[in-house]
Formats: sequence, C-alpha cells, structure tokens
Amino acid sequence: MKKILLILPMTIILLFSSCSQKHDKVDNIPNETRIDSQEDIEATPSDTDSTDEQIMDDKSQDDSNVQSNTDIENNSDIQDDTKEEANEMDNDNKETKSPEVAVVDTIPAEYLTKLSENSGTIEKISYQTKDYFGDGAEISKSAYVYLPYNYDEAKQYNVLYLMHGIGGSIDEWGMNSDSSQVKIMMDNLINKGEIEPFIVVTPNGRSAADHSSSSDFNSFYLFGQELRNDLIPYIDKNYSTYAEYDENGYDLTKARNHRAMAGLSMGGMQTINIGMGECLDIISYFGAFSAAPTTNPASVIISKMKDFEDYDIHFFYNICGTGDNIAIAPASAAVEGLADLSDKFEDGKNLIWQKVPGGHSFGVWYLGFFNFANIVFK
Repeated sequence: MKKILLILPMTIILLFSSCSQKHDKVDNIPNETRIDSQEDIEATPSDTDSTDEQIMDDKSQDDSNVQSNTDIENNSDIQDDTKEEANEMDNDNKETKSPEVAVVDTIPAEYLTKLSENSGTIEKISYQTKDYFGDGAEISKSAYVYLPYNYDEAKQYNVLYLMHGIGGSIDEWGMNSDSSQVKIMMDNLINKGEIEPFIVVTPNGRSAADHSSSSDFNSFYLFGQELRNDLIPYIDKNYSTYAEYDENGYDLTKARNHRAMAGLSMGGMQTINIGMGECLDIISYFGAFSAAPTTNPASVIISKMKDFEDYDIHFFYNICGTGDNIAIAPASAAVEGLADLSDKFEDGKNLIWQKVPGGHSFGVWYLGFFNFANIVFK
C-alpha cells in the first residue's frame, strides 16, 4: 500500500501531462486542476487524438445495448470482493464489520422493463440561482425531478442529486420522459420493495449564466455554491423532504443523512471534489461513476475533509471501466488508500471500489446508478 501511495502522485502527473498542454489552478480550490478545453478531459491519455464525437458514439452504443450490457461480463452476478475482505478482518480478530454490500456486474433485465402501472413521474422545474462563475447576477436554471409512484406530500423523502458529464446537460441522464432508464430502474426497484422511494434531481452542473454544453466548463467547479445556496433550498421548499425549510433561513445540516450526490465523469468529479470536499456537512452519501481526470486523489480528499471532522461518510461508492483510459487512473487515485488514510472509511462497509469491463460510457454509468440506488439511504 505504501508503494501505491508513492506511485500515485507520479501517475496523476503523467495523466495530466498527456491530457492537456496547459492547466491553470482553480482560484479557490488548492491542489485542484482546471481544464482549458473539453478535449482536455475527454481525450484519452493513450490517444490524445480521440474526439468528443467518438466518445459520444461510445455512449450511444452502450446506451442502446444497456439491457444486455455487452460491456459487462456475465461470469458473475454479484461481486464477492467486499465479503472476502470482511471475512478476512474477522479472522484477524479485528472489529466485525456490518453486513457487506453486494453490487452486481450486470443490471438484471427485469429492472430495465418499463412498468405499465405503478410508475413514478418526472417534472421539469425552474429555479433562481446566480452566475457564480461570472458577475453573480440572478439567473434562472432548469432541472428534472423524479417523483416516486404515489408521491405523498404528507410523507418525507430522501433526495439524490444526480450530475451529468462535461458535454452533457440536464438531459444527459435521459431523465426527461417515461422512457428514461433512470426512471425505469427506480420504478422497478420501488415496485419490488427493494428500496425506499426517494426523489432524484438532475440539474445542470455549470454554475454560470451560459450553462450550455459549449460554455466554459470551469463553471463546473463553482457548483457547490449553487447547490448549497439555491438548488437544495428550492427542492426542500417545493417537495416533501426531511429538511425543515424556512424561507428566512434554516439549518441544512439537520437533513444531511437524507441527501445523496452522484454523477458520471465530470459529475463524478463534482461529487467527490464538491460533495465531499465542500458539502460534507449537508450530504452524506456519494457515488462517483468514472470520475473525471481533475478528481481529487485520496490524500487531497482527506485533507479537505478535515474541515468537516464532526461529519461522517455514510457511503462512498465508486465504479469505473477497466478499459476507460480517460477515468481509470483518476478514479483509482481517488479511492485506493482512503481507508488507510482515514477512519471515516472502511472497505466493504461504507466504501466500495468496483472495477468492471467497459469504457467511458453509459454501459458503466447505468450500472453505477443501479448499484448506488440499491445502496443509498439504507
């Protein structure tokens, strides 16, 4: 493990050297690297000539084949790595962990079948925020909200904030119609009684007046302000969450155990760098799917968490394709060694690092969402 920790910094340096010829530091995030173009984050380290079009083609192909999930081998439906690790600790007379969490390598087809009844609904919302990347002027942004079947304002619901990638928008997860894979998986999990119903929100991760897919993506790094100041309060005000919303101000930390954040690629970076690094006092569940190259390594994650010593991590789930030349190095660097650096993490208990065959594509990301939906809020 010590050797790994020594090698990781060199690996990260090599990765960024090949991904971009120019990098600037983010003004308010030490030890974190900005990206100067979309190609910087989506070019593969081994092939800097790869294009956004090629990456989107890979996404589309995996999206259309998500039911068969051809990128994922079918040798085993459940990973037993975490179970073996827990058993080894028991044999060493160490403290017994809570029951390990099982994650699947392939989404069962029955969870990808659209329900004809007992299905949830999707709403499009518009909320006020600020141009945090610009002059701070008031702006309006949109997001989609999934509400579970039989949503009842008399009840309270947990909330997952689900982030898109660098070239995406609120539509990237496809949570804009009844054919949404996210909605279909949620509907089936809830209908089978395997998870408690919860709300899913898919916002635009760019905190700027220009939040189009062609805008300056450095605005991704300012999303923490929008999340804390505007988006979460809007959801707490307009939906039945666990928060005690008050328009004059309220304590967001009281409902942190009922909030989660997850995302693909750039959204995975936001989940780790912003969710865990800036918002650990208001969120306690995190899921990173193929986290982008500017994702904080384990040592920086631990350093930033020192500002939140009184707050624990309920769960940190990570997944990446072994053939993903864009994200496998930074995703590995973010996870490996965490349990050795902080007692907030325990492998197999509240930390899972799942590597599966596949690339930087929805075959991996939908699988990540399915597993995280089965883990979160339990």
